[in-house]
Amino acid sequence: MRGADYGVHKVADTTVDWKSLREDFPILREQAHGHPLIYFDSAATSQKPRAVIEALRNFYEHENANVHRGLHTLSSRATEAYEKARKRVAEYIGAPSADEIIFTRGTTESINLVAQAWGGKFIREGDVILLTEMEHHSNLVPWQLLAERTGARLRFVPVLDDGTLDLAHLPKLLTQEVKLFAFTHISNSLGTINPVAELCEKAHAVGALALVDAAQSVGHLTLNVGELGCDFMAFSGHKMCGPTGIGALYARKEILDSIPPWHGGGEMIVSVALEKSTFKKAPHRFEAGTPNIAGAIGLAAAIDYLDGIGRAAIFQHDLQLARYACDRLTELPRTRVFGPAEERGALVGFVMDAAHPHDLTTFADQYGLALRGGHHCNQPLMRRFGVSGTTRASFYFYNTKEEIDRMIEILHKAARFFK
Repeated sequence: MRGADYGVHKVADTTVDWKSLREDFPILREQAHGHPLIYFDSAATSQKPRAVIEALRNFYEHENANVHRGLHTLSSRATEAYEKARKRVAEYIGAPSADEIIFTRGTTESINLVAQAWGGKFIREGDVILLTEMEHHSNLVPWQLLAERTGARLRFVPVLDDGTLDLAHLPKLLTQEVKLFAFTHISNSLGTINPVAELCEKAHAVGALALVDAAQSVGHLTLNVGELGCDFMAFSGHKMCGPTGIGALYARKEILDSIPPWHGGGEMIVSVALEKSTFKKAPHRFEAGTPNIAGAIGLAAAIDYLDGIGRAAIFQHDLQLARYACDRLTELPRTRVFGPAEERGALVGFVMDAAHPHDLTTFADQYGLALRGGHHCNQPLMRRFGVSGTTRASFYFYNTKEEIDRMIEILHKAARFFK
């Protein structure tokens, strides 16, 4: 089954009927506390269209078996569907080969794989790993652990008051000692869109590899790993209309061929003796045990669904929503909005003096509005801006300006309530 077969509606050839697309998401008809649901938490996890739900159901009803190990019909079907999903992911991000795609549980596991398998072999005492101050904990803690094990050092590109990276400091930070430059594409708290191709080029100029955390970008805009020039890219399926518990790591083939397995077990071996084992080539070397077969198939269905809409159109729609929300938030009393004023990802973080983010999101929930309150796994970034956390509204193509207008009404009520 393919997602493009399920409810991708277009007007003419270039104009998407966004409101009609909402019908593809059954959950958007839910209510919360007696109010219509307004789901503004897609940066945490996106909702799933029928195309993905049906793909999962189809697998379990007609193809459910383990992959690669069986010769019977169901196993052959499952293996074919699983490996087709890998090829679909490779196509989606412009990877030259499906063998450069490793299925993981998501961005966090993908980055941990790099830190432990690649970092464990190539990072030594005195080496430097360059990060930024806006990294999600998933692209910070694994490198902290690696540095503790190896004696490597961490450096950080500062963040300016407008939420962009202070690239004027980059020449002093990105030196010959740096072995890896790992950074987010779109900040999950600020919405900042970082210049990935430029940063990858600068990393390579000093002999460093570049890792891109694409968790917040891969479902919102067109990505091509060849054009970006990254060596690694990590992302999660559940933030791009796919199932939870599935994601991928892209890595250049020569890099994958140079590093040892991460987990040991079944499927990733060629032969096993009591004293020694030999291992398969990538990607199977890095996929020990029974994989999330249904998740991979669901991810492929999500990719087809997104491409049926068009990622360029999705980006422009999301950008308009984010800009509109930023403008409307300025109407609220004593409210501070974070991140760039112009181009940004599909989210906006803000603080209202009237209430703590947790209290504000709890209040909003009583009116059916799903926001996110807290540090968003960005504690160092929150400290950089002198706050304990923010309230975040994050959008996707199934959201509307009318929902943003309703959010502003609810936040005005909150300002009066907490006054």
